[in-house]
Amino acid sequence: MQPPQLAGRMARLGTENAFKLGDDIQRCVERGMDVVRFNLGAPDFRSAPHLNEVAVQALEAGRSGYCDPAGIPSFREAVARHVTRTRGVETTPDRVVATPGAKPSIGYTFMTYVNPGDEVVYPSPGFPIYESWARFTGAVPVPLQLSEDNGFGFTAAELAPLLTDRTKLVILCSPSNPTGGVLSRLDLGEIAATVLERCRPDVRVYSDEIYEHVLFDGLDHESILSHAGMPERTVLAGGHSKGFAMTGWRLGWAVLPTAEEAGLFKQININIVSCVPPFLQEAGAAAYDDPRSAKVVEGMVREFEERRNWIVPALNRIAGVRCNLPKGAFYVFPNVAGLCRSLGATEAYEALPEDAKRRTSPAGMLQMFLLYRYGVATMDRASFGEIGAEGQHFLRISIANSMDDIRRGVARLAAAAADRAGFAEFARDQPKETR
Repeated sequence: MQPPQLAGRMARLGTENAFKLGDDIQRCVERGMDVVRFNLGAPDFRSAPHLNEVAVQALEAGRSGYCDPAGIPSFREAVARHVTRTRGVETTPDRVVATPGAKPSIGYTFMTYVNPGDEVVYPSPGFPIYESWARFTGAVPVPLQLSEDNGFGFTAAELAPLLTDRTKLVILCSPSNPTGGVLSRLDLGEIAATVLERCRPDVRVYSDEIYEHVLFDGLDHESILSHAGMPERTVLAGGHSKGFAMTGWRLGWAVLPTAEEAGLFKQININIVSCVPPFLQEAGAAAYDDPRSAKVVEGMVREFEERRNWIVPALNRIAGVRCNLPKGAFYVFPNVAGLCRSLGATEAYEALPEDAKRRTSPAGMLQMFLLYRYGVATMDRASFGEIGAEGQHFLRISIANSMDDIRRGVARLAAAAADRAGFAEFARDQPKETR
């Protein structure tokens, strides 16, 4: 029950289980366990030395005070040049706003455009904060269920039935977290045409392109912004956490359809964070402008691709596991339905009381078994959108880990897959294990 001193909306605020799982991991560590952490999407690379140097020099020069809440001019200009060059759409700095990481622009978009009762279409499985903000703002969540059969992409034909006269926001994420799915230029063109045909001009598309640099098999990044009619309707969000391995820097940006809309994002910055530290933004500008950055990113993505090429066949050799080859991001998203059945997780789940069933799933029980008994931290399907996730049995595994950790983690997963007796014991003890 919600404590009476709290606002009712706090009961609707979701979380990101990749961080929430940290409490369980800590319990395991305190028991002396070695945990392979496949849960967080944080590159196991350091930020590039030439970017660190820019930030240090800016600090030493005294550029550590307040700055323009929209972002310093050099950062907004660098982002505008980057978007113009890569999306083929002339982008001006007055439409760019710096944010403390790429995540805030999700909430800013909901606060700016979405009223209670408006419908929001978003991919599921997808980044859980989309669904969290939809619920928190009183919007109507409309999940677009992605299928492994088409690589966790989707088509305009799948989107069209979800668009109504109550739709206010459509969310895209390509490359995708958690699936690694990628939308092609053809797909995006047809999606753009469908939005233009079926949606009012005031409907916005939020295009989450935080993984734009992490693509495999020679693919180039594609953006809905590049299609006719979409710059006037699209909030494009990006940042430095993933492609530049700058997660802790908390540096992101958004490109708005108009300078007036960018002014609203600036106003939210003023109300919440004041501004992004200027010395961080100077390094962020260099990430786009310094030619050394491209070589650093290419090397990192090449390693991610090598890890992907190893782990997918290794997972597919485990009985009951089926895994697609992702085209981007740094996750694999194996289907573990067969493993849930063979271990007895499906049967154990069905035997739970109804209130306990609402708090977990067969994949969720498998997730906790892997962590508490085998020291492997993964994320279950329901961590990436709860609405409509029933009956879907997947785990997200981050390959933003060393090859040694990936090999150790997969070996433990294979051992766990053969431990039906161990799972049965765990299922009996689970309330004690995870309380």
